[in-house]
Amino acid sequence: MGRLVGVDLARALAVFGMYVVHIGPPLSATDGVASWVRYLADGHSSVLFATLAGFSLMLLAGRREPKTGLAGRQAKARIAIRAVVLLALGTAMAMEYGGVIILGFYGVYFLLALPLVRLRARTLAITAATLALVTPQLAFALNSLLTEPVQQSVSAYDPLHRVSDVGVLDLLLTGFYPTITWMPFVIAGMALARLDLSAAVVQRRVAALGAALTVAAYGMSLLLAGKDALRSMAEDGPSSGGPGSLPPDSGSFEPQASMLLTAGPHSGTTFDIIGSVGVAILVIVGATVAMDRLPRLRRLATPVIAVGTMSLTAYVGHFLAQSMLSMPSGESSQQSWVPLLLFVLGAMVFAAIWSRFFRRGPLEYLLHAATKPAKHIR
Repeated sequence: MGRLVGVDLARALAVFGMYVVHIGPPLSATDGVASWVRYLADGHSSVLFATLAGFSLMLLAGRREPKTGLAGRQAKARIAIRAVVLLALGTAMAMEYGGVIILGFYGVYFLLALPLVRLRARTLAITAATLALVTPQLAFALNSLLTEPVQQSVSAYDPLHRVSDVGVLDLLLTGFYPTITWMPFVIAGMALARLDLSAAVVQRRVAALGAALTVAAYGMSLLLAGKDALRSMAEDGPSSGGPGSLPPDSGSFEPQASMLLTAGPHSGTTFDIIGSVGVAILVIVGATVAMDRLPRLRRLATPVIAVGTMSLTAYVGHFLAQSMLSMPSGESSQQSWVPLLLFVLGAMVFAAIWSRFFRRGPLEYLLHAATKPAKHIR
């Protein structure tokens, strides 16, 4: 169970990273260590979420060995039901909070990952790497052809777009977390779940891989794009969609191929994908090693781990709390770290108390209950 506790710790860090982006000061209002915290949270927290989502899929489908037969069919049914529920919940939340909600995108990721749940770690890793190399260029080409009239025509017949700001086109190509360039994160998480992360030799090899991916991707982007390009991507904050996508209310926009050399948050380039996967791997492996080998730290981190066990509740809850407190959602404009610290503390206190009496968080319990019909699959 130690390695799963490490995954829960990584989930909590992803949640808190989202809090930093949505509640903490913007990057332009920070300096020193605070700037590094803010920069690492931009993009990387949501990527860590997506990578852990792929990991969670394999917990349902059979982690080290895929479930087969009746158990396999029921596991796929549970995943499909979860996907539909998350898509519905994400759409409902997008009606209030806009396209920054990632849950609807999760629903699409889960559905597309279903055919892959029985693949081996090596095959999944190769698939993720191939998509990381190909899909950013494909997204750039498609976005180059996607004029505003075409978007409007597609959206006019899209029922999801009619009820929220996130339609099918957003989910697949132009949204904050477009499926076309975000599936590599999910599949990388699936590959990671197939490995025995409790083995020291596996931990060392995977950590070395994560470090190599991070250094190679960001280093190569820095070499090709230059400091100014990388700095501007960081300071501008996350963009909407992948390479060449149309920014909100942009009017007209001519995508430039040079964007494919950058590695900024949410840029959706090959360098961004590979580098962000490397960071996610390092966080997951680091959390796993820490929880396995540092029992005192594990005890001290119990409230943080509790947040990780109910990450869906913590994620949705911080939006609801922002609404109750009349705080703006999305990219934060706060100048103080105090609201962020209060949200983090509040999540830890709630999760610690709730977990003493219940096995799952409130929304996790509802999601689990929704998948019970899968037991009747034969």
